Amino acid sequence: MYDIIIVGAGPAGLTAAIYARRAGKSVLVLEKDTFGGQVTYSPKLENYPGFQEISGNELAQKMLEQALALGAEIDMDTVTEVMDGEVKTVVGEAGSYEAKSVIIAAGARHRRLHLPNEEELIGNGISFCAVCDGAFYKGQHVAVIGGGNTALQEILLLSEVCSKVTVVQNLAFLTGEAKMIQAVEAKDNIEVIYSTVVTAYEGERSLKAICLKNTETNEDSRLEVDGIFLAIGTVPENGAYRKVASISGQGYIEADEHCMTGTPGVFVAGDCRTKTYRQVATAIADGAAAALNACRYLDE
Repeated sequence: MYDIIIVGAGPAGLTAAIYARRAGKSVLVLEKDTFGGQVTYSPKLENYPGFQEISGNELAQKMLEQALALGAEIDMDTVTEVMDGEVKTVVGEAGSYEAKSVIIAAGARHRRLHLPNEEELIGNGISFCAVCDGAFYKGQHVAVIGGGNTALQEILLLSEVCSKVTVVQNLAFLTGEAKMIQAVEAKDNIEVIYSTVVTAYEGERSLKAICLKNTETNEDSRLEVDGIFLAIGTVPENGAYRKVASISGQGYIEADEHCMTGTPGVFVAGDCRTKTYRQVATAIADGAAAALNACRYLDE
């Protein structure tokens, strides 16, 4: 029996664990994939207070070490259901866990294009993380799908190791920060194709090329590349929490900055909740708020 079970070990979940442990609560953090969450895929953070520059992986490692040093228990399991009651039951693929309160900090996963053969080509020409896989394409030609801040980070990193980076953007403009757009435009080995979408992948065991369509002219084209990086955002996976939380039409848990769900004793934090901005700083703020409110609930 724990005071608080936290689902997810990203910045929101680890911050919640730190705050809860400092309040003297027993804490179990369950993570299904990567300790640190999506931030571990960010090669460089330049807008996180206290650090002029730090990699997402390094920041996540510091958070993890702090939570462990304070006595939080952290385990690997995929949560499939959360059940309400005087005692909350968190059901995972490896077992069931009980707690007096729960904080859902499940984050979100990388979006796919959902084209034929996509899952088979992930790791065989399709990647999501330039810092993880960029070195495999040294001196080669890659494409990046997307034009937001995440995509621009990937593009700039890949441009340092690849001979050419082709950006495929579905809109007529890039949507990231102006400073990052200027940095992309200043690179000689970056080409941006606007108003274009990917319609198919070529290659069975490894990616050979991508098929493109211009959304303004309907013109079809083909681009031979050594690999592509999908940087089109993330999507929440909140199906396991439908019994204890209201889910929006976009799949996010409905909650405001107080991080309270409609179920007493169940809280939510980070990218999996409805919010305007999904940044590391806002995830950490959520984690603190959720933990403080969970502690208040336990102490009442």
